[in-house]
Amino acid sequence: MDRRTFVAVALAVGLVSGCGAEAAEEEGRSGDSERGARGAVEAYVRALNARDADALMKVGGVPDDARARREARRIIADKGGRELSIVDVRVEIDMGPDVGSARLRAREGTGKGAGNEVRDVFTVVRREGEWYVVVFTDRPSPPGKTASKVREGG
Repeated sequence: MDRRTFVAVALAVGLVSGCGAEAAEEEGRSGDSERGARGAVEAYVRALNARDADALMKVGGVPDDARARREARRIIADKGGRELSIVDVRVEIDMGPDVGSARLRAREGTGKGAGNEVRDVFTVVRREGEWYVVVFTDRPSPPGKTASKVREGG
């Protein structure tokens, strides 16, 4: 192999190795995000099982206010205290590096539905390095934004 061929092969190997390292680094970040988002879903299930409004608000990333407390009580009344055991959580960070979706499969341990499988899909978001499960919907519009209005009669 002449010197020019050797240099060309060495450069090609270096480029391929560099791309592989970059892909591995990106995959590592994605894996960390998926683990963080999965942890938020697991915390959500623990909060439901414990019927813990404070923990639910924390994993939901909402402030401790009357509106959030009211909604946390509704969520717990609807889904809480069933002794859910997680069967599977699948996370896809598919809407940018800080937003994804999580699919939860769990089994009910108590109540009328004991043994039944529960399925739910959530949006998960990362803010300031922490992952949250989007389960609270009764939130005010951000400052400077108005809620969309439905036109009447037309």
